[in-house]
Amino acid sequence: MIHFISNIQTAIIGTIDKNNLPFSSYAPYIYHDNRFYIYISTIATHTKNLEANPKASLFFIEDEAKSENLFARKRISLQCGSIKIARESEKFEEVLALFSKKFDSSMVEMLKKMTDFNLFELNVQYGEATFGFGAAYLIGGDDMNELVPRKSGGHK
Repeated sequence: MIHFISNIQTAIIGTIDKNNLPFSSYAPYIYHDNRFYIYISTIATHTKNLEANPKASLFFIEDEAKSENLFARKRISLQCGSIKIARESEKFEEVLALFSKKFDSSMVEMLKKMTDFNLFELNVQYGEATFGFGAAYLIGGDDMNELVPRKSGGHK
């Protein structure tokens, strides 16, 4: 799982809105210590949704241009719980430093000064991965980052 997501800079985020309907958006992410982090604006719908309901999904999918078959694009879907990280915490500083290393540091520094941006930590609770026809896995392991072959089901 780590190898696949390392080639993707942004995650598609699924949240639940005030009408209990799904909402999709995206954000750059950091994966650190078996957790995902996103830094998003308060005015964004997905922020409001996470503040009201901490359940979220993260979706990573192979670029269409690189896919051998559009019906079988490689993808990982993770179901997560989320918490907002306090701006004055050590964790906030640590993770924003990682954002600065991975992305344009001047952009991250500018966003860091904007107090309407929030850092969320997403903890994987379960997930699944598909890497082609017949190559379906569950996400498991102690750190919820390993591919575990499915034991039943499949195409006939």
